[in-house]
Amino acid sequence: MAGSRAAIRYAKAVLALATEQKKADVVNDDMKLIANTLSQSAELSDLLKNPVAKSETKKAALLAVFPKLNSISTGLFEVLISNKRMEILGNIAQKYSALYDQLMGKEIARVTTAFPMTSDLEIKVLAKIKELTNKAVALENIVDESILGGFILRIGDQQYDASVSNKLNKLKREFTLN
Repeated sequence: MAGSRAAIRYAKAVLALATEQKKADVVNDDMKLIANTLSQSAELSDLLKNPVAKSETKKAALLAVFPKLNSISTGLFEVLISNKRMEILGNIAQKYSALYDQLMGKEIARVTTAFPMTSDLEIKVLAKIKELTNKAVALENIVDESILGGFILRIGDQQYDASVSNKLNKLKREFTLN
């Protein structure tokens, strides 16, 4: 939990600096690249979390993997190394992108379905979301077969659960109470 709070503080500081220098969009692209790379590369992620690895080794690896980052993004590496917080880099990158989207008035709607959404279903979901919020919305589809059918829609801190597994769990609770 403390790592998450620290990641939010770092992300806010980087966003403030990037906004001041009118580079928030460029840094957002960098942060998305960092977050995606760290989520896909277990080796790089493990290196950053390794307490035995030297800070200079971590920095050299990051600069080799990300040679074309903005100076604000590489400055973040320096700050994290000096504060011995390199293990939260991926979390900071994710928090930055979320804060940037919030600043731009963009919302991410996560739709969890039991199977990949078709384009027709995606159009219908986007139309429904437009009714619920006046913000620009990007749709993210998460496939989770454990929900059996239906969908779970999450926009910001609101969630609408119309999944088959949720309905079955409600029935199960009703039968066990009686």
